[in-house]
Amino acid sequence: MLKTRIITAVFLLAGLGGALFFLPRVAWIALCALICAAAAWEWGGLAGWCGKARVAYAAALGVLFFVPAQQQWGWSEEVIHVGVDPAHAMFFWVLALPAVAFWVLVAPLWLKYKWPLRVWRAALVGGVVLLPPLFMFAFLRDIHPVAVLLAAAPVWIADIAAYFSGRAFGRTKLAPSISPGKTWAGAFGAALGVMAYCGIVFTVAVSGNESFPVGAFAVTLVLSVGLTALSIVGDLFESLLKRQAGVKDSSNLLPGHGGILDRIDSLTSALPALSASIFIFVFIIFG
Repeated sequence: MLKTRIITAVFLLAGLGGALFFLPRVAWIALCALICAAAAWEWGGLAGWCGKARVAYAAALGVLFFVPAQQQWGWSEEVIHVGVDPAHAMFFWVLALPAVAFWVLVAPLWLKYKWPLRVWRAALVGGVVLLPPLFMFAFLRDIHPVAVLLAAAPVWIADIAAYFSGRAFGRTKLAPSISPGKTWAGAFGAALGVMAYCGIVFTVAVSGNESFPVGAFAVTLVLSVGLTALSIVGDLFESLLKRQAGVKDSSNLLPGHGGILDRIDSLTSALPALSASIFIFVFIIFG
């Protein structure tokens, strides 16, 4: 199993890295649409839909992503255009706000009351969960491929830090009825790892800029803790849905790793908030 997991991870990193840096824009959007459709197909499985309903939902979300994303909406040409272009601003907020509101306000209640995925609820929530983060990947890649990596890195760091700190110090379970493997020590370790990462990125980004607000560093650290919390909520949310569906993984599309949802669960919750924060920063500074 470990060997299969490593081989799959190597192919995924190589394939996505190559696509991120070398594919033309429309091909990158098409790849994101394919990922969106595959994740939507898995989502339908967690909701208990039949084969035709799953395929139809997957196709619908793939199209809902591809059609607007390939129209050059988002951060094209220069980052500052996001802050001054009303069309970009409106499109961004229509995507980002519902996602952030869901993860901050609704998802914690969902975890508390363990609501089931009913048909209408599953269709609506699936769109809120899957579409915004993939649009963020499209937008960030318009800035620069490295921007995608910088945005995804906090989630990866949180996962790694949580794993090692949880193994070393984990005693008290975080949510034993949902995901018995997660501990409070892992959560604190994840927060410290993300704070260190965001602090380093912030320091490098503002190096030599003496006019930058002093309190911005403190805001960055607070934001990093919030992003860590959201990534954990996203992970727990998918764990709950899998437990309700009676499955270990969202699918077996990725040998050794489960499904696409298993790989992007934390990103679905953290990326919209991170992108919204970037947007606010750009809008305030340049708008």
